[in-house]
Amino acid sequence: MLDTVTAAELDLIIASKPVKAEGGRTFTRLNPISGQVATTAAAASVADAVKAADAAAAAFPAWSALGPNARRAVLLKVADQISAMAPDFIAAMKAETGSTQAWAGFNCMLAANMMREAASLTTLVAGETIPSDKPGCVALAVRQAAGVVLGIAPWNAPVILGVRAIATPLACGNTVVLKAAEACPRTHWLIAEAFSRAGAPEGIVSLVTNAPEDAPDVVGALIDHPAVKRINFTGSTHVGKIIAARAAAQLKPALLELGGKAPLLVLKDADLDEAVKAAAFGAFMNQGQICMSTERIIVVDAVYDAFVTKFAAKAATMPAGDPLEGKAPLGAVVDVKSGDKVRDLMRDAIAKGAKLIAGGEGEGVLIPASVLDGVTPDMRIYAEESFGPVVSIVRAKDTDDAVRIANDTEYGLTAAVFTTNIAEALNVASRIQSGMCHINGATVHDEAQMPFGGVKDSGYGRFGGKAGINEFTDLRWITIETQPGHFPI
Repeated sequence: MLDTVTAAELDLIIASKPVKAEGGRTFTRLNPISGQVATTAAAASVADAVKAADAAAAAFPAWSALGPNARRAVLLKVADQISAMAPDFIAAMKAETGSTQAWAGFNCMLAANMMREAASLTTLVAGETIPSDKPGCVALAVRQAAGVVLGIAPWNAPVILGVRAIATPLACGNTVVLKAAEACPRTHWLIAEAFSRAGAPEGIVSLVTNAPEDAPDVVGALIDHPAVKRINFTGSTHVGKIIAARAAAQLKPALLELGGKAPLLVLKDADLDEAVKAAAFGAFMNQGQICMSTERIIVVDAVYDAFVTKFAAKAATMPAGDPLEGKAPLGAVVDVKSGDKVRDLMRDAIAKGAKLIAGGEGEGVLIPASVLDGVTPDMRIYAEESFGPVVSIVRAKDTDDAVRIANDTEYGLTAAVFTTNIAEALNVASRIQSGMCHINGATVHDEAQMPFGGVKDSGYGRFGGKAGINEFTDLRWITIETQPGHFPI
């Protein structure tokens, strides 16, 4: 078993063993509110990254050859450990990212479910027989594990997205290297610890932590490693494009879940109270730091004023506070830089005519739920992902105009439509350019078995359920000749 969560310094995990970084280098993650050291972790070098990939490659033959029910049993034990370790995960998320108790607890619950869902997939890594035109030829389409998978997880939903980066790859028979986020090394380290406590086979998960300044070199070395056959990345579109280019140069498939600018459309027949509840949850859960966060509320003229009045009143009840005290619905944004970006976007919009009808600038990393009314395309916040606790309300003339505005973005991850006219809702959902769309529900919605991913600059590929199997396996054509061959020469 690895060191406990109270360890003063976290090591790399290579071949299921704690390993110091080359030269004993470390880096620190500070608590975003107090400024005190939250975590001291090993700062991996390129050589350390190579060792982690080597260890995963060495573990691959045995793990991929293991029967599906044996792999399932391991993953189920890990899921139980994640549930049991919830207090450790929650404490780590609060200290490293300023998360609220509710968000951290939800992370543990969904992550455990994701691991259980992955466990259920082990017997679904299946193929098919395909009729052949050649007499006596039995043709098989077979799915096989690809090899080593590199999972790069972000800090904003660290348990959910850290587990998602590795669970389905493992279920398919791959081994993995988890590249932890610099902002939450302890939280991601705990995922590797769950495998240790579950008695998982040696080397199937290696964990790499690195100092922020070393990230390009460490990630580049992992992508370049010949044993790494798949890359999955969740994070910003800017970084995703860099990773995609490096992977493409070596013809390595990548699954990318990137930025978002999720619209929530409120049409004339909407239940406004339900729309207000869903919009507030989608915009302000985890301080708006979710890829699916509602960034734009697009309201048709017929119900615009009524919705704005109700929504502003709801947002006014949502202040921010220190999550360690647990007295406020919102916690901290991840760092002062992120807070300053939110403030800059609000100032720009107000200077160009928008009205701040709830919330405000706050201070440092604590920003209350903020609402900008009357946002127009000339304002930065109309197009830029805020990734913070501020949401824009945009007026649309009618349903067609609302769809036009919803699609007026480079992103396409998720969306929502509110109306009691379900036929119209389905029509609108089909016209919105997004990987996911929810009718009379929030833009923030994730379930382990669902195909999760986006279009346009929100990335490509799908996590979740059977769709994930396709991402992390190779499809091979194998034939068996059952009759004597007849050849022209």
